[in-house]
Amino acid sequence: TATEQEIRWNDVKDMVKEKTAKIKYLKNIKKIMSGKKIDFNMFKGKKVLIVNVASYCGFTGQYSALEELYERFKDDLVVIGTPCNQFGGQEPNSEKEIMNFCSSKFGVSFLMTEKLNVKGDDQHPLYSWLTKKELNGKIKSSVKWNFQKYLIDENGELLNYFLSTTSPTSSKIVSLIEQ
Repeated sequence: TATEQEIRWNDVKDMVKEKTAKIKYLKNIKKIMSGKKIDFNMFKGKKVLIVNVASYCGFTGQYSALEELYERFKDDLVVIGTPCNQFGGQEPNSEKEIMNFCSSKFGVSFLMTEKLNVKGDDQHPLYSWLTKKELNGKIKSSVKWNFQKYLIDENGELLNYFLSTTSPTSSKIVSLIEQ
């Protein structure tokens, strides 16, 4: 049987073959704790904000702003947190510990995924799509640190990305959500 990594890279190959820049072709990303796959087609008609998150980062307080943004725009926006332990080992926790931390400290109710690698040789295809212009059709970027944000439009196309220093509730992000 194919490994999880082979399955994920087949998704990227399909995107290149289809010459599409839409996120709907990404599969095999699981919700934290439940292990159920996330179907990005469910989000058609809504904007999606994807953020790599960590529990022990100087930007961890942004969980509150992400939750505020999610509550304010939940009819038009899906917020997805992707835990990552690639920056200073700032997310060493298990899925259960991550969820307990996020819900008890910040009241997080938005979608969280399993831990993902956002850079390097084992970069998850979601982040390959987000960071490679040849896949997303818009922008080349690299994930610099935890809490970098990527905004996708209602049709599954990448709109823009924002560094960790940009608050989730900044006018830059909110104005794009409101468009």
